[in-house]
Amino acid sequence: MLELFLKSPNEMEMRQTESLPVPKGEEVKIKLTYGGICGSDLRVFKGSINYASYPIRPGHELLGTVIEAGENAQYRIGTRVVVQPNSFCGECIKCAKGKTNLCQHKKSLGINTDGGFSEEFIISSRFVLPVPEELSDEKAILIEPFAVVVHAFTKAEITKETSVAIIGCGNEGMLAASLASYLGAEVTAVDINPLKLELVKSLGNNIKAIHPEDLKDQMFDVVIEAAGTKTSIEQAMQHVTSGGSMVMIGITQEANFPVAHVVRNEITLYGSIIYSFPTDFQKAVEYLQNDNFNIEPIVSKIMPVSEFQQAFDKALSGDYGKILLKF
Repeated sequence: MLELFLKSPNEMEMRQTESLPVPKGEEVKIKLTYGGICGSDLRVFKGSINYASYPIRPGHELLGTVIEAGENAQYRIGTRVVVQPNSFCGECIKCAKGKTNLCQHKKSLGINTDGGFSEEFIISSRFVLPVPEELSDEKAILIEPFAVVVHAFTKAEITKETSVAIIGCGNEGMLAASLASYLGAEVTAVDINPLKLELVKSLGNNIKAIHPEDLKDQMFDVVIEAAGTKTSIEQAMQHVTSGGSMVMIGITQEANFPVAHVVRNEITLYGSIIYSFPTDFQKAVEYLQNDNFNIEPIVSKIMPVSEFQQAFDKALSGDYGKILLKF
């Protein structure tokens, strides 16, 4: 069996490994179709996530087909599935409150436990979701990253009357712009890369794409921060209107907040991490099934896994949307 293997930061190879055992209990064995390269994968590759483990098999955006199933598995052989890559115990205080995304014992595929960038892998069927037949592979592979945005959008009400700024047009930012556009909001997408600005404009006629310097004194009901840098977070805060909300899905270690601005303008700040499973995955599927929801331009390249190095190089360049590895 072939798999990608990250020995240490910036040292990735494809290697041959032994065949996997027969799945037991709730486990299923999945034959991978596509793996999406995410910003988290790039940070693990570069060594910029301090809780990442090495050596490790990368990959957590995973679409495939069940080829073997344990005796208590929830899904049959032949079921096409996507993977929820963040395990939860179901027993801690956070899980008991339904906040499984905050599980105190959470493990994340491709970060601190082996991921799924391999021809086949085994996982508990608790953490997979069947994909409707009518949803193409190229849309289905977006369910997991899109669920991050779906979860974030539960924090602030976005309607046709809402002005929304999306700060950062990486994969999550583009998915957020697409969803805000679909919901009818007046959308302004912000990024420093002109290639990304052109790409995000193709997602909806109601999306304006601008450089951060062109924001000037514009104010928005909702600001979605998806860049995850100190500068972008500090700038984003300045563009939330009185009574507005800022939802942060980008991650950086620290930033300076204008406390007086927040208090005097009754600005609401939300942090949003991953998703609730299966609820946010199921809602993501509903959106993706709608032909009027435009996300096709987000997938920029589909490359064979044998070209993994070129694929990671393109993803690291920041000039593309989602890059998929075909297994």
